[in-house]
Amino acid sequence: MRPGADALGFHESYVAMNQQLGQHYLDDAITTFRAYKKLAEKALDQLQDEEYFITLDEESNSIAVIMKHLAGNMLSRWTDFLTTDGEKPERDRDMEFVIEPQTSKAEVTNYWEKGWQRTFETLEALQPEDLLRTVMIRGETHTVVQSINRQLAHYPYHIGQIVFLAKHFRSSDWKSLSIPKNKSAEFNKYLEQNPGKTEHRFNAAARFNDSGSKDA
Repeated sequence: MRPGADALGFHESYVAMNQQLGQHYLDDAITTFRAYKKLAEKALDQLQDEEYFITLDEESNSIAVIMKHLAGNMLSRWTDFLTTDGEKPERDRDMEFVIEPQTSKAEVTNYWEKGWQRTFETLEALQPEDLLRTVMIRGETHTVVQSINRQLAHYPYHIGQIVFLAKHFRSSDWKSLSIPKNKSAEFNKYLEQNPGKTEHRFNAAARFNDSGSKDA
């Protein structure tokens, strides 16, 4: 064996492991974003059109406002992600919290989809070697990992608000998006009886509910 062969082999193995770990992180991040988008849309599917625009009080945001804000954030953060500040000069964040009287559900939904499309296009183009590159958000330096994690915390926070409001509007007619009340044991048994499915936990809960379980 030539001198240094062991060190070279270790280095190659280390690089390969880092590549694998980086790709796993990116895949999991995309899966998580998609799962939360789907969760929000399962809540939205239960709404009447006018309920998109209802506010509970003067300090509350409507579901339409939350969707508009999320889409605005996505378009700003993920456009030219690696080369420009994530807070784009043309973004008017304050107006994301204003819904004009003539705004329709279709307009809100189309903007929502536009934001998510930009998010996934950008994430799916990233490579493991990009993860430690630095990007800027409002002049603050982030690694790509930090930037992704920032949005992984931000988007579910607002999607939880969407689900809360939708559940409030549907009241007793709400179709559960997670494990229904007092059904944890049944859900665990259901998973045992349906092994081998690799999927996000939200999808497993949806299958369980679709199988005939009813929210308490």
